[in-house]
Amino acid sequence: MSAPTLLPDIGARLLYRDALLLVIDKPAGLPVHPGPKGGETLTDHLDALRFGLPRRPEAVHRLDRDTSGCLALGRHAKALARLGKLFAGASVQKTYWAVVEGSPAAESGSIDMPLARRSPDPRSWWMKADPAGDPALTHWQVLGRDGARTWLELRPVTGRTHQLRVHCAESGWPILGDPIYGSGPRGGALHLHARALSIPLYPKRDPVQAEAPAPEHMRPALAACGLA
Repeated sequence: MSAPTLLPDIGARLLYRDALLLVIDKPAGLPVHPGPKGGETLTDHLDALRFGLPRRPEAVHRLDRDTSGCLALGRHAKALARLGKLFAGASVQKTYWAVVEGSPAAESGSIDMPLARRSPDPRSWWMKADPAGDPALTHWQVLGRDGARTWLELRPVTGRTHQLRVHCAESGWPILGDPIYGSGPRGGALHLHARALSIPLYPKRDPVQAEAPAPEHMRPALAACGLA
């Protein structure tokens, strides 16, 4: 009997495909790359997305293990280089949905808060707000409220590690289920979802658009905040 998998059919999670680019809906709980503890990763499944090419596609950017949603894959080396420049140059528009604990006083705003690692240990990914850290900017807008929780749209301008999680927590409304920066239990369900990507991949065409549906674990809280 084969071991259970978080991704029994990666093809069913394909959101966009062309000659250079794939966008998939990554499930929460699945790391993108192998780590020191081993276990299933997205990389284990990418051969199923070759679609006739000699090599598997590779992820262009990062999503945390517990973050679900849109993840872009370059289909070959030239595509990866081209997409990498777009992501590094902040040309790609990323839209996230989050359910946070608490309720922002305003309906929208921006968080301009530099970030740095908590520890000099290169194996540590935990971050902190630090005036001497790397610049980090996030725009946010309230999409719904249920009193104790708020549904936010988050648009990161920069792409720092754990940027959205730290920015929300430091603003007084940590993301629901966050065990590092909030009050979530270990192994709980982080309510952060990479909702959409807009990628200006082709100069003479409109940007490539991809959108991932809300994951099952977030739907009750989103519905309580007004998602139909």
